[in-house]
Amino acid sequence: MTVRKNQANLTPAEKRRFVDALLELKRSGRYDTFVTTHNAFIMSDTDNGDRVGHRSPSFLPWHRRFLIQFEQALQAVNPDVALPYWDWTVDRSPASSLWAADFLGGTGRSRDGQVSDGAFAVTAGKWPVSVRVDGRGFLRRALGSGGQQLPTRAEVDSVLAMPTYDTTPWNSASDGFRNHLEGWRGVNLHNRVHVWVGGQMATGVSPNDPVFWLHHAFIDRLWAQWQARHPGSTYLPVAGTPSVVSLNDVMRPWNDVTPADMLDHTRHYTYDTAA
Repeated sequence: MTVRKNQANLTPAEKRRFVDALLELKRSGRYDTFVTTHNAFIMSDTDNGDRVGHRSPSFLPWHRRFLIQFEQALQAVNPDVALPYWDWTVDRSPASSLWAADFLGGTGRSRDGQVSDGAFAVTAGKWPVSVRVDGRGFLRRALGSGGQQLPTRAEVDSVLAMPTYDTTPWNSASDGFRNHLEGWRGVNLHNRVHVWVGGQMATGVSPNDPVFWLHHAFIDRLWAQWQARHPGSTYLPVAGTPSVVSLNDVMRPWNDVTPADMLDHTRHYTYDTAA
């Protein structure tokens, strides 16, 4: 069984295996297919039209399936690799070990955001950014972008306490757990972290930055914690809701996966017990 660990607890060997698997997926061209898929959905998901990956109830099961598919791609390179998660309520600084040169590398330089250390820096020559929103073909970051502060544990707990998964109008105006976690309302958890990292993470091509996967693994872990705290609550809507994915509707781009299929993550992986 795959066990996803807090990145702060990875051994040097585990970090190397993860980084090496990422680099191999990039070299083979497989990595960029994930970037392309994510960007396509973020561009097509709208509040008033069909929405699948974002601004909708299926934000969480869609990304859970997306991460499983990516994790399986990593494990095809090295079966000992699992997705780590980044607990940004604890590792809140650009000086955190997450951003060290032996793992993801640090922030970008001020004039253009270019990351200049670690395996994903353009100078290392192994991480060309091909799926772009502009002409810059290198990984960019601006940690602490826009004066943002990463969410606190108290803010996370306030969202985990919400008993209802989602509500009408099932978009970025909705109340309920999903939308507060996604970040269009309230304390803003998920979206705020994307903005804090900056660079490609603040765009539709956010998976260009490997931290995307660690961030979303933590979002997924929070969903799992919410499910455990509210066993009487479930995914909503259950059925018959235009423009959104109901419990047993198929989620694009897959033709065989529904939100109901994604409710039990333990069929695929578990999380460590780190606080």
